[in-house]
Amino acid sequence: MKTSEAVKSISYLKAHASEIIRDIIDTNKTLVITQNGEAKAILQDIKKYEQIQDSLALLKILALSSKSLKDKDYKPISESFSSIRNRINQSNI
Repeated sequence: MKTSEAVKSISYLKAHASEIIRDIIDTNKTLVITQNGEAKAILQDIKKYEQIQDSLALLKILALSSKSLKDKDYKPISESFSSIRNRINQSNI
């Protein structure tokens, strides 16, 4: 669906809420809600929202990893596992 077709006013949303929600769930599309002619909110299926949040979290992890590599802010894997083992052993004491 084109973005221009996925824009509805808040009054349209109020009048057709159940129909709009059913359509969003069935088609997995996103709807832009306007108020006074300006885009104000997005309405989307919860599963799609969760997928986007998961993707953003993974992208953030990748960006942090890339920054760590660039800044040479990392340690060898053997040192990392050794550090983890030491913390586990200390917590068991």
